[in-house]
Amino acid sequence: MPKRTRFTTWRPLATAATAALLATLLTPAAAQAAPRGSEPVHSYEDAIREAVWVDTGLDEDRDGKPDRVAVDIVRPRETARQGRKVPVIMDASPYYSCCGRGNESQKKTYDAQGRVAQMPLYYDNYFVPRGYAFVGVDLAGTNRSDGCVDVGGRSDVQSAKAVVDWLNGRAKAYTTRTGATRAQAGWTNGRTGMIGKSWDGTIANGVAATGVRGLKTIVPISAISSWYDYYFQQGAPLYDSGPEWLSDYVDSPDARAKCAAVQRKLVDGAPRTGDWTPLWSERDYVKAARKVKASVFLVHGMQDLNVRMKHVGPWWNALAKNGVERKIWLSQTGHVDPFDFRRGAWVETLHRWFDHALMGIDNGIDREPMADIERAPGQWDTSRVWPPSGTRTATLRPDRGTQAGVGTLGLHRGHGTASFTDDPKQSETDWAAQIDKPTPEKAGFTTRMLTRDLRVSGSSEVTVTATPSTPTAHLSAVLVDLGPATIRDYADAGEGITTLTDRTCWGASTTADSSCFKETKAKTADVDYTVVSRGWADLGNHASDHKGSPLTPGKRYTITLDLAATDHVVPKGHRLALIVAGTDQGLIDPPADKPKLTLDLSRTSARVPFTGGATAFARATTGAATATPGATFLDGVREPRTTHRVPEASQ
Repeated sequence: MPKRTRFTTWRPLATAATAALLATLLTPAAAQAAPRGSEPVHSYEDAIREAVWVDTGLDEDRDGKPDRVAVDIVRPRETARQGRKVPVIMDASPYYSCCGRGNESQKKTYDAQGRVAQMPLYYDNYFVPRGYAFVGVDLAGTNRSDGCVDVGGRSDVQSAKAVVDWLNGRAKAYTTRTGATRAQAGWTNGRTGMIGKSWDGTIANGVAATGVRGLKTIVPISAISSWYDYYFQQGAPLYDSGPEWLSDYVDSPDARAKCAAVQRKLVDGAPRTGDWTPLWSERDYVKAARKVKASVFLVHGMQDLNVRMKHVGPWWNALAKNGVERKIWLSQTGHVDPFDFRRGAWVETLHRWFDHALMGIDNGIDREPMADIERAPGQWDTSRVWPPSGTRTATLRPDRGTQAGVGTLGLHRGHGTASFTDDPKQSETDWAAQIDKPTPEKAGFTTRMLTRDLRVSGSSEVTVTATPSTPTAHLSAVLVDLGPATIRDYADAGEGITTLTDRTCWGASTTADSSCFKETKAKTADVDYTVVSRGWADLGNHASDHKGSPLTPGKRYTITLDLAATDHVVPKGHRLALIVAGTDQGLIDPPADKPKLTLDLSRTSARVPFTGGATAFARATTGAATATPGATFLDGVREPRTTHRVPEASQ
């Protein structure tokens, strides 16, 4: 684990009044030693509301004029009168008019003068009274902006980066979309924090990866770190369409009329073969992590099957390698905002994070545990660093069991073979439900029953040596916790939450913009097993993650599948299982053929990060009883499904 870099406390010459945080947002223990924080001393109703159009320096819509992006601003009037400069919280989004933001799908609304009346979400309601400006940016090609949506590429990222530059005096803006009257940002000190869920958070990642000056922190929620990994994993297609579908989904009518050339580039640059192209290089923020200067507060659902956990591990590790100040929350939910699964703690933590990063308040948040992990619905643990100290990789080996088709998983090299036939109608839930029963569509391997808890923390790898019967084959590898538990029902429509009718309020309101939002509660399921981590690959990518090739039937190939990062405790009395199969129905698309694959168990293994490493695994499995294979059918959540081709809301 690289040495952690702490914030340098920054103290402005003049700031908003600071005092203890509201006791209603703190536990009694925290309230006794409440750190200083910005207070709601400014009027939200009287806030300045204005719009400017920032010149991006691009002409993606090819109309002969530089593209301008619309920037809606809400900022305190009192600080403007006093000549005090304020920091900025910014959410750059393609969804402000087409689809809406948050659990209630709010859209921007405007008054008769074209000034924003309702800004979606609670950020402006809560933070503007506390001395921040809030800025909502329409990405190029959406809502009131010029240009074209290019799905995480240069136009998307520059849409938001140009605004950070303008806030810091390095770019031009105008008071209207087509006029020549310049707009200045003299009201801000330039210190900017970006936040957003899904595509919005993805843009925050992309802008941070440019190293732009003035961007002090980002809070990416359920965000993409490499767009290739949104559409493919190691050549295996995750969706039946590419980025051109997504661009068309959010384009404004004006952009649809002008952006055919950009659409064609998206089609040509993202072939359904799954091969890596320059288009994906442009949209890979992980490779540019060395440029990131902003701190990062990352939030993700460990059961997010839209923007999958594959986007967490490589990005987090790259940030760590480059000494970026980091914090992370990992929930049991799917694609859900923390405002909807841990509301009070989230708002209080986010408040302190922005106070520290943007107002320079030394509230101690940089010295607190790095990670919050949800262990059961609403039950959270912390880790000083993440993955925790003492986490080491253990190499687990699958082997044949006493019954054909029901294998074992341990530390000793296996022998023999195991075979399965791809069934595109089967999913990980079907495989896990019959883990102790021979079935033709999977190869399953389980440990002995654990005699002590075993924590998996980080990213795993599964190396498979397989002989296919056809020229095409897809592979899935799944780690499963076998044992009863109550978990968030991430396969439900709410992806782990139920939306209620009662509302709670987070900040000030106006008649046009309420700070009151529907409450939620955990949607739970009682299960006999829990999927811990997943990974997929096209076996044709055995020689390269970036390029596939046809297979020779009957020839043996070796490939390593990357499994997504996670943090899960397999309790005493449970078992850990490894399943290797073909198409994971609903999560990857099937190959052209329906191959039979034969695994060479002596050359197949899983590298799994355990707290305590191989020693902890050995202690947890030594002397334990083995399971007696039988016909028992295990209950889990319903079959996973690719609910979205859109990195957006779950509801």
